[in-house]
Amino acid sequence: MSRATTDLPGDPPPKGAPPGGRRAVAVWSIGVAVYFVAVIFRTSLGVAGLDAADRFHVNASALSTFSILQLLVYAGMQIPVGLLVDRLGTKKVLCLGAVLFTAGQLGFAFSPSYGTALASRALLGCGDAMTFISVLRLGTRWFPARRGPFVAQLAGLVGMAGNLVSTLVLARLLHGLGWTPAFAGSALAGAVVLVLALLFLKDHPEGHEPEPFPHQGAAYVRRQIAEAWREPGTRLGMWVHFTTQFPAMVFLLLWGLPFLVQAQGLSRATAGELLTLIVLSNMVIGLVYGQVVARHHAARLPLALGTVAATAVMWALTLAWPGAHAPMALLVALCVVLGACGPASMLGFDFARPANPPERQGTASGITNMGGFIASMTTLFAIGVLLDATGDDYSVAFCAVFVLQALGLTQILRLRTRAARRERERLVASRVETVHVPAA
Repeated sequence: MSRATTDLPGDPPPKGAPPGGRRAVAVWSIGVAVYFVAVIFRTSLGVAGLDAADRFHVNASALSTFSILQLLVYAGMQIPVGLLVDRLGTKKVLCLGAVLFTAGQLGFAFSPSYGTALASRALLGCGDAMTFISVLRLGTRWFPARRGPFVAQLAGLVGMAGNLVSTLVLARLLHGLGWTPAFAGSALAGAVVLVLALLFLKDHPEGHEPEPFPHQGAAYVRRQIAEAWREPGTRLGMWVHFTTQFPAMVFLLLWGLPFLVQAQGLSRATAGELLTLIVLSNMVIGLVYGQVVARHHAARLPLALGTVAATAVMWALTLAWPGAHAPMALLVALCVVLGACGPASMLGFDFARPANPPERQGTASGITNMGGFIASMTTLFAIGVLLDATGDDYSVAFCAVFVLQALGLTQILRLRTRAARRERERLVASRVETVHVPAA
């Protein structure tokens, strides 16, 4: 007997593939809950930017440093975290992440000065960095590969639900209870998910233990990184993530509320509703993208490029509008399109996943995940500097978006053919590989 084996969506699962099922959903949900809380903490500054500026008496550049430092730590941790996940497993890394981001959120609540608040956000970013790659790895260990795109998009959707909690719940707590009670109270959620992970999380189903690791050391680390980077699919995934994620991330993480209130003349309540619209759009589009890619693998690149084009067009129309303020209909359309950025960034992992074997998934995911956060960090800094330099001219400052999009788009177009050819070669090799079963 023989059977073709492959790890691409739409093909039969290979022998020994994870079974999925209710138990997989239950365990995976615990990991996603940790990520959900991490996103709440990560995006909490997005609804507190103006309050933070008043509390710590800082200008736009200093305010952007909060998010820049947090993302700098996050991006810098991606490859180390990927290696840790490959080496130690999901549970240990997720639990450590929960400890760190909870401590960071709690420290931010009681920070008496700008310096201590910066340190708290850096600690939060370190813990946050350990969550998403761990959740991706958890999905590959518990679900068949053909469900990979949908499971990844669903994880991203749950993360956006965390953003929604920040926008709706934490914002009200902040303005109702004040800075310290709101941030300290939210830190309790971190303690809850830490206990759940310690008690119930498992790295893999019974009978699906990973292969024993070779000798660990500097040579192993270099080899893991070099082999993951050598794959065109990994690099294409990183640039897709780079180009698609940051416009919405920058808007939600820090500059969206000031732009809508100060540049567009909206009330905080109306601005909050538009930020909520981005999150809701993200959740709906994430489900659509996940289902489309699970059924039509070739749709990955058209969806990513279409999202980049739509985002650029909507930003150009908004910033170039001749009146003092863009009309509400245009701002609504902009926020709906920004909602597609998160799901489009998840497509980057769908390029990196089939390009790397299971023992390198964490490292490859770490490289991919760096892309969007490096772009976000760069854009956050550029907007802050341009706002200070131009006297808060948001039309000039937000033009930084186009520069980063152009860079990313150039790299995507350069790598797309090479990555597609390599993926076809892997698919052909997988289909002709046979599993020989000896005669009884």
